[in-house]
Amino acid sequence: MAAPIDFYFDFSSPYGYFAAMRLPGIAARHGRAVAWRPILLGMAFKVSGAQALPLMPLKGDYARKDIERLARLWKIPFRMPGKLPIASQAPVRIAWWLDANHPEKKVPAIMALYHAFFVDDRDISDPETAADAAAGIGLDRDALLAATQAPEMKERARAETQAAIERGVFGSPFIIVDGEPFWGSDRLDQVETWLETGGF
Repeated sequence: MAAPIDFYFDFSSPYGYFAAMRLPGIAARHGRAVAWRPILLGMAFKVSGAQALPLMPLKGDYARKDIERLARLWKIPFRMPGKLPIASQAPVRIAWWLDANHPEKKVPAIMALYHAFFVDDRDISDPETAADAAAGIGLDRDALLAATQAPEMKERARAETQAAIERGVFGSPFIIVDGEPFWGSDRLDQVETWLETGGF
């Protein structure tokens, strides 16, 4: 069986959200699973010297327009959050806790968290809000909230992000197909062509 597609993303990334909405369909068309790997993009930025697009002069204004345009083009439900970027520790820790304890709930919870932030404009950087959002799919809210503060989940989030950096991950979304890296939701067509052709 072919290896899963590695999908690295930050919960604060609109482009990561768009990829989360589209990549599973692309993968399924080619008989691939997706390995969902949430990361703390701020750690990668410290290595690369980058910063969040909305905070960058000139680029930030363009990015806001591009993000809203892309949502319209791909017909993805989207509302620009009132606060962007956000710290993503709480949702990342919840996702990795689910990976360890309820793996079948990990992806539905990720999608619930993304929807809460990029559709309902709920600030999922707040542990209480993140726990509420993920609990909406039938999970124990208290356990989710505890996961946001658990030392082992803090370490898991850090370690997973460090492992991503060591693989060359520096942005969100970052997709690796059989060792081939693709950065950005605008590379999803290339990802699909790569899967169709076996490489180019």
